[in-house]
Amino acid sequence: MLTAYLSLFASAFIAATLLPLQSEAVLVGLLLTGGYSPAALVLVATVGNVLGSLLNWVLGRSVERFRQRRWFPASPEQMARAQQWYKRYGCWTLLLSWLPVVGDPLTLVAGVMREPLWRFVLLVSIAKAGRYLVLAAVVLNLGSNP
Repeated sequence: MLTAYLSLFASAFIAATLLPLQSEAVLVGLLLTGGYSPAALVLVATVGNVLGSLLNWVLGRSVERFRQRRWFPASPEQMARAQQWYKRYGCWTLLLSWLPVVGDPLTLVAGVMREPLWRFVLLVSIAKAGRYLVLAAVVLNLGSNP
């Protein structure tokens, strides 16, 4: 049982970084088995995903010194575009951190833009928990209505 929770935590953590992974599939699979507490699964997925986003924020805080390196994951144009978008819409963009493709880079840009940690954690937690709660509600509702 612990292995399932650890696997969910790891997939949620990795999915929140810039590496491609879908924690939603793991969560849905565990919910469908019916052998785990939905609340505990949502909590574990949320904590893992928020901590993965926090890693992005930390990397963003120190990324400036690596910007000119060949291996840097974003082009100068992509970084400039993300920073402009963040300047325009501010910290509220972190409520979109749950979105595929754009969510993870937003958390990195929040670090680059020196978003305060408390506000970052609060907004990202709302976004990530909201996504997992909606997903769990849909899965559990569909599972109970054959």
